[in-house]
Amino acid sequence: MDILSYSFFQNALLGSVLASVLCGFVGTYIVSRRLVFISGGLTHASLGGIGLGVFFGASPLVSAMLFAVASACGVQWMSQRGRVREDSAIALFWTFGMSVGIICCFLTPGFMSDLGTYLFGSILTIGPGDLWLLGVMAAVVTALFALLGPVIVSVAFDPVFARSQGLPVTAIEYLMMVVIALTIVATLRIVGIVLALSLLTVPQTTASLFTHRFRPMVTLSVALGCAGCVAGLAVSYWLNVPSGAAIILVSIVIYVALKTIKGLCKEFKK
Repeated sequence: MDILSYSFFQNALLGSVLASVLCGFVGTYIVSRRLVFISGGLTHASLGGIGLGVFFGASPLVSAMLFAVASACGVQWMSQRGRVREDSAIALFWTFGMSVGIICCFLTPGFMSDLGTYLFGSILTIGPGDLWLLGVMAAVVTALFALLGPVIVSVAFDPVFARSQGLPVTAIEYLMMVVIALTIVATLRIVGIVLALSLLTVPQTTASLFTHRFRPMVTLSVALGCAGCVAGLAVSYWLNVPSGAAIILVSIVIYVALKTIKGLCKEFKK
C-alpha cells in the first residue's frame, strides 16, 4: 500500500477513473453502432498526427487530435458521398497515418526512443496536463449524452428509423466520429495506440453479457473499466510489466471469467 503515497501512482489511479468514464460512454456507442473497425483505423491513423507534431516542434497530442478528427471526418465523408466502401476508406486513412507518422518520427532526431510511450502507453508517467485533458473530455462527453442521449441512442441502434423520424442522423454521426477521435487521442498516454481500441470495446463487450440497454451498459462499462484499470495497475506494479498491456490483459480475463460464470449458471439452471 506504500505505492499509494506516490503522486505518480495517484495520478495513474485518477487518470484510469476518468478514462473509464470517458470510454464508458463513447465505447458503448462504438459497440452499439458497430464502429469497432473504424475506431481501430482512427487509433492507428493518429500516429500520423504524432509524427507531424514532433517533426514540426508542436504538441504531439494536439496534432494527433487534429489529424484524428480530420481522418474521422474523411472516413465519414468518403463512405457516404465519395462512392468508396467504408472499409476501403478506413484502410486509406489507417495506412496513410501510419506511414506519415513513422517517416516523421524517423526524421526527428532522438524521438524514436520515446515512440514506445505513444505506441504502448505509460499511465505511470501521466501528469496534470493529461489529467485535465481526460477530465475535460469526460465532462464534455457526459454533458453531451445528458443533452442528446435519446437522439444518440436512436442513431446508435437504428439510424434508418431515426432518419425516418426526422432526426439529424448525419450531424450526430459526424459529431460522434469527432468525439471518438478525440477520445482515442486522450487515452493514448494510458494504453497507447496499439491497445487504445481495447479500452473502448472490452469493458463494453463484457457489459453486453448482462444488458443490451444503453444506459445500464454505460454504467456497467464504467465500473468494469475502473476495475480493469486498477487491477491492471496492481499487476503492472507487482510483475514490473508495461501498465497498458496489463490493464487490457486483466480486462480480457474479467470478460472470460464472467462469460464462463454466466455460461455455468445457465447450465446449472437447466
